[in-house]
Amino acid sequence: MIKSTIRFMAIRNIAFAITVVISLIGIGALFVKGLNFGLDFTGGTLIELSYEQPANLEQIKQNLSKAGFEDAVVQSFGASTDVLVRLAGEDPQLGNKVAEALRQQDAASVFELKRVEFVGPQVGEELRDQGGLAMLLALGGILLYLAFRFQWKFGVGAVASLVHDVIVTLGILAFFQIPFDLTVLAAVLAMIGYSLNDTIIIFDRIRENFRVLRRADLIENIDVSCTQTLLRTIATSMSTALALFALLLFGGDSLHGFALALLVGVVVGTYSSIYISAPVLIWLKLTSEDLIPPANTAEVDERP
Repeated sequence: MIKSTIRFMAIRNIAFAITVVISLIGIGALFVKGLNFGLDFTGGTLIELSYEQPANLEQIKQNLSKAGFEDAVVQSFGASTDVLVRLAGEDPQLGNKVAEALRQQDAASVFELKRVEFVGPQVGEELRDQGGLAMLLALGGILLYLAFRFQWKFGVGAVASLVHDVIVTLGILAFFQIPFDLTVLAAVLAMIGYSLNDTIIIFDRIRENFRVLRRADLIENIDVSCTQTLLRTIATSMSTALALFALLLFGGDSLHGFALALLVGVVVGTYSSIYISAPVLIWLKLTSEDLIPPANTAEVDERP
């Protein structure tokens, strides 16, 4: 149990300066380098192979790399004997070329070429647009939800925190050119929900402490509220991070981007719940009066 209050807001201006720098770097990376869109968004060829024995994905990827297919994405597809290979290009013979290359590299492996599909760039562009729209709708829905549940100033603080999380996470992905596919998009959307959960818990405690700490000002209220929820935040973040580290190390190529993006999101979301959403309440001058429901001024007809 934490007995003393940690003065989180004492360094809010320093944290804000760090936030601005990191956000500008992230925006710069997005504009200069851009996201490294995967085949889900850019289009390409999907090849399904069925092996007689459980497939060694790492060995298959190495064999394809030796054969000249360096950018191939290899992942399990259902059973351990089914393998999905994703490659850029729309050559109708690409499936046969991949199968022939694998047989040359490893003659002992026995597999069947089950299907070859081409994902056009138009489909990829549609997925990209719909993914961006999904994020915007999620942020808009969160703003409305918090405005009704708490007060509009809480909604602004939460959305500012989530926008920061998205910009920083996407900026890191762009800076290191980590492939951005549908699994990474799912991680970004999951990160929004994770960060929002942290923020709502702190907001709930701030609202409750307005009634308990009647003589405390807003900054003291936020410091006390963040301190009271700190152990819960650390426990949740650490347990989530451990699970994501396991996925990052043992999940294979198909889950590598998902785990990495969500791991970055957990760190960034925990930071923003304290140093983005809470300072916005200070800048908007939240008071206890803001949480009092408006009086009903409608005239009551008391005539018999």
